[in-house]
Amino acid sequence: MFRHQKELQFEVKVDKPDPMLARQIQEVLGGQFGEMTVMMQYLFQGFNCRGEEKYKDMLMDIGTEEIGHVEMLCSLISQLLDGASPEDQAEAAKDPAIAAIMGGINPQHLLVSGLGGLPSNSNGVPWNGSYIVASGNLLADMRSNLHAESQGRLQVARLYHMTRDEGVRATFRKMLARDRYHQYQWMAAIEELEGKNGVVVPASFPPEAEKESQPEAYEFWNLSEGTASAEGLWATGTAPDGTGDYVYVKEPVPKGQVPVNKIPSESLHHDLNTLESKLNK
Repeated sequence: MFRHQKELQFEVKVDKPDPMLARQIQEVLGGQFGEMTVMMQYLFQGFNCRGEEKYKDMLMDIGTEEIGHVEMLCSLISQLLDGASPEDQAEAAKDPAIAAIMGGINPQHLLVSGLGGLPSNSNGVPWNGSYIVASGNLLADMRSNLHAESQGRLQVARLYHMTRDEGVRATFRKMLARDRYHQYQWMAAIEELEGKNGVVVPASFPPEAEKESQPEAYEFWNLSEGTASAEGLWATGTAPDGTGDYVYVKEPVPKGQVPVNKIPSESLHHDLNTLESKLNK
């Protein structure tokens, strides 16, 4: 059960309206790595969690916090849109410089949401449920969470440098601080889960089933021009679980066969049968 409180997590205010910035902030609200994505990702992972109670509890804690972040961004976007109207745009068009700025406004902020935030990215593409990852494997999910927080914090940091509005920047600083902690959190969970299960997902797959292909589990294949990649730990180090050492293969040799696809039935109308008969004449 969720219970809404009227107060925002942090104070949200802007120095002045800025419709263009409102459009840009849509990316960290409804984009692939926006707050809507992490909110839904953590909640669905929590809803479906079958592991230890502490993991479910943590996921629900952070997922619920992210609901608050979505509300904060909607409030921020609304404040940045205050005063925007079709009449303002028409008036701004008289000044080429101002028109260029106002021309960047998301028209859906006027037409669809009535000067409010939208569940879409900065180009107006609707948020998509396929952005979220909730696999049921805790280690795989925690790694995905770390990735999502890394990308999300990166985008907020970029937005921070795109504005001089100190009110907006104050909100961003709060978000950046929380996203820093969330990265620490997922790192800690990953370390704990790796200590219990090992570093490879899924840990439950029987190693003996891989025995025939075991060499490939430790080989780095050089498949691009140059050999600079040989300098990395991935090519000369030891596997994190200590089961083997990496080998750098400078010139990997194919071990499979040349694929041969049979010509399909004429009923599929590839017209390959006709072409082959012409070529053989």
